[in-house]
Amino acid sequence: MGTTTFSGPIKAGNIYNTTGTTVGTNVKNVGSALMAQSAVIDIIGASANTAVAVIPANSQIVDCILNVTTVSNDTNAAAVTVGITGNTNAFLPSTSVKALATTRGTIETVGTDIGSTDVQVNAYFTGTDGDGSTGAATVTVLYIQNNNLTA
Repeated sequence: MGTTTFSGPIKAGNIYNTTGTTVGTNVKNVGSALMAQSAVIDIIGASANTAVAVIPANSQIVDCILNVTTVSNDTNAAAVTVGITGNTNAFLPSTSVKALATTRGTIETVGTDIGSTDVQVNAYFTGTDGDGSTGAATVTVLYIQNNNLTA
């Protein structure tokens, strides 16, 4: 199957501007498409950092999902956080990867508006003993492109 790539953002609807304030009467119906980027992350060994996505400037992160499909067999704790450099749990707090599960993040304020430059989102894995030899997980970041909420 082919794919199409363009710079976006994608907006849909046919009423762009209105002066009405009553719901159902002269209300804008233009909305933005929800975008997603995913990556399989490394959850084997002692620690690993995996680049998950680059979120475009002025975007709004609305969710971060960790899906553990093969558990980590580290002898003790094994966990993942998702965030950015300097705030490694901005989008997903420390979450165990010792059980099959799908976990949704808790987006900190930094995700409300990415700001004027693109931001790389990373997954940070830590295995307490570093002796794990199995584990597989995927992180998906959902965002609205160019939804500049601070403008």
